[in-house]
Order: sequence, then structure tokens, then C-alpha cells
Amino acid sequence: MLQWKKTLIGRALAPLVALALSTGAVSAKTEVTFFYPVQVGGPLTKIVDGYVATFEAANPDIKVVPVYSGNYLDTTTKSLTAAKSGKPPTVAVLLATDIFTLIDEDVVQPISDFVKTADDRAWLNGFMPAYMASAKVDGKVWAVPFQRSTAVLYWNKKAFAEAGLDPKKYPKTWSEMVAYGKAVTKKDASGRVVRWGVGIPGNVGSAQWLFGALAAQNGVRLMNDAGNKTDLTNPKVVEALKFWVDLNKVHGIHPPGIQEWGTTPSDFLEERIAMIWTTTGNLSNLLANSKFEFGLAPYPGNPAPASVLGGGNLYIFKNAPAAEKEAAMKFIKFLTSDELLADWGIKTGYVAPRDGAWKTEAMKAYAAKVPDILVARDQIPVSVPEWSTHENARTGKVLNDALAAALTGKKTPEKALADAQAEIDAILKPYR
Repeated sequence: MLQWKKTLIGRALAPLVALALSTGAVSAKTEVTFFYPVQVGGPLTKIVDGYVATFEAANPDIKVVPVYSGNYLDTTTKSLTAAKSGKPPTVAVLLATDIFTLIDEDVVQPISDFVKTADDRAWLNGFMPAYMASAKVDGKVWAVPFQRSTAVLYWNKKAFAEAGLDPKKYPKTWSEMVAYGKAVTKKDASGRVVRWGVGIPGNVGSAQWLFGALAAQNGVRLMNDAGNKTDLTNPKVVEALKFWVDLNKVHGIHPPGIQEWGTTPSDFLEERIAMIWTTTGNLSNLLANSKFEFGLAPYPGNPAPASVLGGGNLYIFKNAPAAEKEAAMKFIKFLTSDELLADWGIKTGYVAPRDGAWKTEAMKAYAAKVPDILVARDQIPVSVPEWSTHENARTGKVLNDALAAALTGKKTPEKALADAQAEIDAILKPYR
């Protein structure tokens, strides 16, 4: 497996060198500061450093300086602080959900300002529309997708077989998920649950993400494209939260309280939960450590399957020197080429946000070996953007607190969402 993967990656890198050579060099020595949230995806510095070295070798008049800034929150905070101090990064990988905050703070410049040629336009039009939906505001493209993911269902085929279910079939509706969950939930002689049917992480940072998927499965979105209105009291939104709460309260197939994001993969690997909702980014970890056969599937629907997109986009900072921004645009085009995104997806598990990346020879060979990765790609057209509004940190906290209150039984779903909607309305009123 290791030798195959090395060969495959070598195939992917060959076109990258050629691509970098085609970018040319800028006329003067230019330094590009690149803020990157390394803790989000684990120790990825070596991969990023390798891409930087390849780019610099072909563009000797451009120096890219990666600044590894912790997680997304850390990186956003440091980026805003640097921008306000007059020393902004040139380019940064920040959450797609931060777009309104970055625009409101007047620290980023639209990527579309740098799209001037037919080649530029062809490149920009090559991104998947679903991912670009979170990059456009007021007719302008403010960022481009890079470090993107989506949420999927993993199921334990061994547990399914033990419960008398067809291990090749996964739940396609909410009712099926409940039925399958009841079948695979396992108790010991004392009546204590030793294996839960399903686990949906509900802690801060994941709750609003996966709740967006639940709402979408029920045919609604949590917020509008303008980021100034939310729809939390919609009966279908309330129904979605009630379904989540009832997985434990009524059906007894979900751990009580809040399922933690960080423990969900280990709970799955240790067979404490038979089905989990988590990111595609956990696939490589589960493949490497699982002692049983599992499957990857799209989320169920009520009635239509749907998921939610996540991850980071590339932003150019407004007040960086003009030469730096032009050099950053060259670097961005390199990072988001079909060849590099294919290589990036193979090495990290992130979902390549360009159809062209999936057509490269390296990616086709990888998909032939690990066909489960196609689930994430095929689910993208029915996936919605993650929670994103003006004052996103404040509104996101309000929503997460409401979800926690419902999941822990402190409030009914109706009360939790009504209270959250009232508070968010007050926050967003100036932006309407």
C-alpha cells in the first residue's frame, strides 16, 4: 500500500512542477506572507512546505513565507490583528464561513479583481458551484475554495451483519436510520448500552455544522445567502432538531447529551457507536486503524439526502502591497490547479473542489483503489453552505448554545430555537 501511494503521489507531482514552471516570474523580488491553519488538518506543514518549494523553484523572484497559525480561529484572529496593525498577510486560508466578517472588517479584496484574462476566467469557472456559493457576496468572488470537506455517514458493516442487517446497505432516510440504529444498538446483561446505533457530534464547532445538514435533509436552510437573516423558527428546522434530540430521548439509539467531535472517530473504531456523522477528512484515519470493514455513505434524507460543506478558502488581503497581491494570485492559481488539488486530496483527505481534479490520472487511480472517496464528491451537488452570517462568531455561539440546551434537555427544541432566533435577529438587524 505504501509503495503504491508513493508511486501515485509521484504521478500527481510531475504535472505540478510543469504547472509551476508555467507561472513565470514577477519582475521584482516579492515576498508573499501565507497564513495557514495547520492544526486543523494535523501536521500538514511538510506538505505545504513542499508546495511552496516547488512554486519558488519556478518563480525565483517570489518568496512565499508560510506562517502556521494554529487552528482556524487562531488564524482568523491573527490575520485580523495583523491587518489592523498595518501588516496584513498577503494571503490566508480561513474558514469559508468567515467571509462576511472579513468583508465587514474591510480587510480582504475580491479575488475577482485579479481575474483579467481568458485563462483567469477559465480557472475561476472551474470550481464546483456548491463550494463557490460560500465565496460570492454581492456579485463579487471574494475567495476560492482550497481546504474543503463535506460531512458523510460511516457505518460498521460487521455490526450490521451481527444485527441481521444487510451490511452492504446503509440508511437512506431518517426512518431507516432509526430502524437500523435500533437493530445495531447493543446492551450487556445488565441492560447497559455497550454500542450505540448512531452518533452525531453536537459540541461547539461541530453542532452548527451538522445541524445544517439535518435541516437541509428536511428541505430547509438555516440562513439566507446575504447572511443577514436566519430561519430557526421554521417548523421544518424545529422538526430537524427534535429528530436529533429524539434519537436518544425517544429512540434510545444515540448517546445521551452531547456527542463530542474529537472522540467520535475513536468511538467508532472501538465499536462503541455503529454509525457516525463526521467529516470526509477522517477517512484516512479510519482506513488505517479500523479492525472491521466499514462503509462510507451519503447522509439520509427526509425526504431528500443532503449534507453540508465545510472547510477553508483562500483570501487575499486588501492592504497588502500591490506587487505582493499579484504574486499571491500566481500562488493561489498554483495551489488550486487541478493537479495540485488532486495531490492535496490524496495526501490529506480533503475534497478537491474542482471537477478537473477528479479527472486527473492520479485521482482516478486513487479512486479506483479507494472508491469510498467518490461518496464525498457525489454528495457535493446536494450539499449546502455551512452556517455563515454577519457577526458570525456571535450568531454561531448563539446557535451552538441553543443546540446544546436542547440536546441536554435544558430546553425544548422549540424554546431553544425561538430564543436563539430572537437573539440573532437583534444581532443582525443593522445588516438588513
